[in-house]
Amino acid sequence: MQSVEPKDWIPLIKPYAKPHTLRSLRQVAETLLPLLLLFYLAHKALSVSLALTLLLDLVAALFLVRLFILQHDAGHGSFFPRKWANDLLGFFTGVLTLVPYHPWQLAHARHHATSGNLDKRGVGDIHTLTLEEYLRASPWERLKYRLYRNPFVMFLLGPIYVFMLSYRLPLGYGSEKPSVRNAVALTNLFLALLLAGIVAFFGVKTLLLVYLPIQYLAGMMGIFLFYVQHQFEDAYWEHDPRWEYLKAAMEGSTYLKLPKVLQWLTGNIGFHHIHHLAPKIPNYHLPKVQEEVDLVKVAPTVTLKDAFKIAFADMHLHDEESRKLVGFKEAHRRLRETQGKKAY
Repeated sequence: MQSVEPKDWIPLIKPYAKPHTLRSLRQVAETLLPLLLLFYLAHKALSVSLALTLLLDLVAALFLVRLFILQHDAGHGSFFPRKWANDLLGFFTGVLTLVPYHPWQLAHARHHATSGNLDKRGVGDIHTLTLEEYLRASPWERLKYRLYRNPFVMFLLGPIYVFMLSYRLPLGYGSEKPSVRNAVALTNLFLALLLAGIVAFFGVKTLLLVYLPIQYLAGMMGIFLFYVQHQFEDAYWEHDPRWEYLKAAMEGSTYLKLPKVLQWLTGNIGFHHIHHLAPKIPNYHLPKVQEEVDLVKVAPTVTLKDAFKIAFADMHLHDEESRKLVGFKEAHRRLRETQGKKAY
């Protein structure tokens, strides 16, 4: 797409960046209440059928994903007009989603400011090497990267590491700030009280077969959504100073076109290109922007079927020559060529 100055596109999307308190409160109610009800029904189903319990866990996990989107909006200050209301919702939903609000908020803001920037990778994103970086890496470094990008590790082990382990520690971006360390500690304290309450009122079996599966499945869905919205073949990557915010949003994020039910359950996060362009827009205004603003219609459209192909495709390295993501097969073909030339 051609370069468009902020003064030309900001007026187009600014009218949508206005949260409505009653609509936001309704979203909280229609997300949190079904989640709590499904948790209780899954608990009761333990005495009937494990399969039924796990099915209810799956549905509850979808509502937990939706709850995280509300936390996500709060983190951008786009859910309520007042900062204190966003922060209050963000903190308490963070206890339920296992994501400490303030540390995540800082890292995610950094992600928005640097998405697609080859010189500012590493915070709040899916770690992506360039092809040249991979070719120059040691065998051990290449193995670690291949394991990290393996779908089994990414989507099956990732939820345990990211949500259940790493978020419990004040590590990573902003960890030197006392406010970040305190936020992690306070979230962990409330989480410990929540877990103790579940065991006291519902029992260990409910903790193991209801609470933990819901968290795990929601984490898996969350990583999947984030991955497929940035890791597609033609995803925008550029070095400073050529990196452009508008292109990073429109060409570095997908429009994940989901069935209406899944679109609702995922809080319209499929309109990811619009969200990256204007994170101050509440999730419930994103479909309207897609419908009414021509500027955003240039983003690549991905269906759910396409998303699964992306998740398991061999596209893990950014080739700066072709400006596309290429796979390990191509990388090791080049390695063999290089080794052959050296031997010759």
